[in-house]
Parts: sequence; C-alpha cells; structure tokens
Amino acid sequence: MQLDKFTDYGLRLLIHLATFAPDRVSSRAVAERFALSEHHLSKVATALVREGFVTSERGRAGGLQLARPADQISIGAVVRALTRDTAVAECFGAGHCDCAILPLCVLRAPLQAAQEAFYRTLDPHTLAAVAQNRTGLRTLLSA
Repeated sequence: MQLDKFTDYGLRLLIHLATFAPDRVSSRAVAERFALSEHHLSKVATALVREGFVTSERGRAGGLQLARPADQISIGAVVRALTRDTAVAECFGAGHCDCAILPLCVLRAPLQAAQEAFYRTLDPHTLAAVAQNRTGLRTLLSA
C-alpha cells in the first residue's frame, strides 16, 4: 500500500508538532519548512483537527498543536483517518466498479487482508516513537 500525499503531509505535520510540543506552530511555518503548499497543508491540518489529533487556535498567539500527548497517537489510527476514502482496489470503493470478474473474484479477500495487515503493522507505533529524537529533529526543522 502506498501513502497518498495528503497522508504523508499529515504525518510530517504531526511529527513537526510532536517535535516542538507543547508550543503552537503555524501551518505556514510547517509548509515553508517542508516546501509544501500552505493551502494544501491547511486542508491536511483541518482534517487532523476534525479527527481529534490536533487543535487549532486563531489569532496572533494561535497555531496548531497536538490535541493529546504524542504517546497516545497511533500512527495506524492517523493513517486510517487520513486515507479513509482510499481503496486498495476499485472494487473496495464506495463508487461504481466496472470490473467484469467482480461476481467471481477471489482476489478481494487477500487484498482486504493485506490492507488490514498494513494498518495493524502501524498501530503499535506512536507519534512519540517516530519523533523520539526531538533534539535532532529540532535541528533539522529549525534550519
């Protein structure tokens, strides 16, 4: 399974927030640091707020910060939340599927199992674990 850009950007944003926690960080600063579109990153941030991973505050002292401690944020949960509408194959999606063999296809079960195995592999990994080298990450992200 491949992560889409939306999910990739979400994980980068969360790692950045974990690195500088408990400080608030502007989406503009994160976008600039990773050379991403601020508009696109704002959409990612909105999804992370909606899913309860991040809080957002407007104003001069505002910005983004983690909604809960990094050790309570599962990477698997984040990836599931951000890739909610992404199906491993067309026949898994909510839309119409034109596959001629769909009524007799036995490939769907192993593909579904593979997708779930992907998430289960990510589940035990926390944001705290992937951002554990905060000193090194701060150096890289402050440059």
